[in-house]
Amino acid sequence: MSIYPKNLPIQHVPLSDGIYVERKPDEKIFDNKLDHERVFEPEKIYEPSGIANDSSHHRLRKALIMAGGFGTRMKELTDNVPKPMLSLQGRPILEYSIELCKRFGISDIAISIYHFGDMIKEYFGDGTRFGVRIVYVEEKEPLGTGGALRLFKEWFTEPFMMCNADELKDINLQEMYNHHMMSSSLATIALTKVDDPSQYGVVDLQGNQILKFVEKPPRGEEPSNYINAGLYILEPDAIKLIPEGFTMVEKDLFPQLAKNGKLNGYKFEGQWFDTGTPQRYAQTEKNWKGFTEYH
Repeated sequence: MSIYPKNLPIQHVPLSDGIYVERKPDEKIFDNKLDHERVFEPEKIYEPSGIANDSSHHRLRKALIMAGGFGTRMKELTDNVPKPMLSLQGRPILEYSIELCKRFGISDIAISIYHFGDMIKEYFGDGTRFGVRIVYVEEKEPLGTGGALRLFKEWFTEPFMMCNADELKDINLQEMYNHHMMSSSLATIALTKVDDPSQYGVVDLQGNQILKFVEKPPRGEEPSNYINAGLYILEPDAIKLIPEGFTMVEKDLFPQLAKNGKLNGYKFEGQWFDTGTPQRYAQTEKNWKGFTEYH
């Protein structure tokens, strides 16, 4: 059964620049195996090297995926479907973040939902068929990345991963976690290098310490070419610093942590794709090559 309403208009889904595929209202956009039987195999989970027996205390165990945005830059593509549920190479965009968690042993996943959140809940359910446990929090009104995180402050009692649902990141989470634990930071941001950083959150680095975090600086005034890749490892104490109401971690938390010397950066060179616009979505559909197998 399709998760989409019967009156859903034809979706024009870009596959490459200037090329679109029409999908009719009742056409299934995910294949049957992915839609009904997908369970990630246990042997795919990355085990940290040199750790015998129970390694759960040496890895991340919980994650928060932010999936409540409106997707306004996607135009008509998100008029009837939440952006995280748009199909990318036959699977919802959000499923790639869940797979990344699963590959590194993160079994408890919280998903923050708002715009067409019921479609996300209907597809992913409690996470059983994906080999994880999923809980949801439904924002009654938009709270931003910071406000949504505050709703989970009682749920996180140890370091955890947080990421945006609309980006694909091929990153070694275990290595990033080890990197974070060797610092005295309250948060570590995954950093990727781009040619034009002015459209993103940009960092000023000294070694691995982030001295300054600037959200979308004017072109030509960027402190570096390293940008926020939309994935973080945070300590529970970081949540206590987030103001109440609508807040953004990018504007209301990270600059504060940087000022206090508590913000760390982790550079990675794996694939990173932002699907936030139709053009970037099309490029991701064409160029995403899947996750690296770590041994």
